[in-house]
Amino acid sequence: MSAGSDVAAPWVAQVTGLRAGAARRYRVVVLLLVAVVLLLVAVTVLWDVAPAEAVAHLQHLLGLGGDRSFAVRLRLPRAVLSVAVGVAFGLAGALFQVVLRNPLASPDIIGVTGGASLAGAGAILLAGLTGAWVSLAAFGGAAVVAAAILLLSWSGELSGYRFVLVGVGLAFVCQSGIGYLITRSQVDDVRSALVWMVGSIGTPTWGTIGILAACLLLLLPLTGYAGWRLRAMQLGDETAAGLGVRVTRSRLLVLLVGVALAAVATAVAGPVAFVAFMSAPIARRLLPAAGAALLPAALVGAVVVLAAELVAEQLLTGLEVPVGIVTGVVGAPYLLWLLATGTSRRTSR
Repeated sequence: MSAGSDVAAPWVAQVTGLRAGAARRYRVVVLLLVAVVLLLVAVTVLWDVAPAEAVAHLQHLLGLGGDRSFAVRLRLPRAVLSVAVGVAFGLAGALFQVVLRNPLASPDIIGVTGGASLAGAGAILLAGLTGAWVSLAAFGGAAVVAAAILLLSWSGELSGYRFVLVGVGLAFVCQSGIGYLITRSQVDDVRSALVWMVGSIGTPTWGTIGILAACLLLLLPLTGYAGWRLRAMQLGDETAAGLGVRVTRSRLLVLLVGVALAAVATAVAGPVAFVAFMSAPIARRLLPAAGAALLPAALVGAVVVLAAELVAEQLLTGLEVPVGIVTGVVGAPYLLWLLATGTSRRTSR
């Protein structure tokens, strides 16, 4: 007994050391991402704002006198909304990619946000709706497309490969519908619709932010509840079933939460391109042993949207570039690189 214990002791110590190192790296990366988010929020809000003006605005918020700064008052809601939208898209992309085991399984690739865009564009161009009605239409469009993908890809069980293929097909259908709406509408209406369809933070109200925050407060606990099931399913379906996880039901739950996160973010800010697609892979590169890496993916999403918003509003001043254009410029080369590296790996095998 003692000899066996002596042989096993080094292996136990090595595994314990690796787990401790992975946990330590996880904490460091998360803290660094939080610091980057806070830094970007500060830069976004205080860009070209005099220190005295910023201090006076802070005193006003704390009820200590002072005057509100117009720049801070205008930029603070946009910064907060950028964080919330980035978190929602980052989590949605991570949930889709992990549960379907495909790096291309992102809401903006497989048609979920495309359905939101089609419904939102229809609300603007056909019904002349604005504001909350467009958001409600976009949410409904995302839900309808997600349900259609699930029904068309279902074959007794949920197949990630079929789900992605059907989603890509429906994404093209949505794009065709959007093109038809644009060609049949007035130029002025098309301009306002296009700004929403490429994704824009705009000038949100605190009421809009409050609605998104309430949705996130409901969905984030569900995301955490689904997170441990994801860790079990990453070990394989048979192992997960042996651990008491109902695999098919758990996949449906994770996809439902992911669709809801993508839908609420799209309803508020439009389909900001490639944020959901990029966030989880970047997080997993920072933390290769972190599994689903949901929290890092959410923080990376916030960093991406904040950085894109800063570039669009401050560095490209006067061009009126929506935030979705900036994320698209970054995300499209990443998609091409992912496809190229995937092809080369398959060829080498």
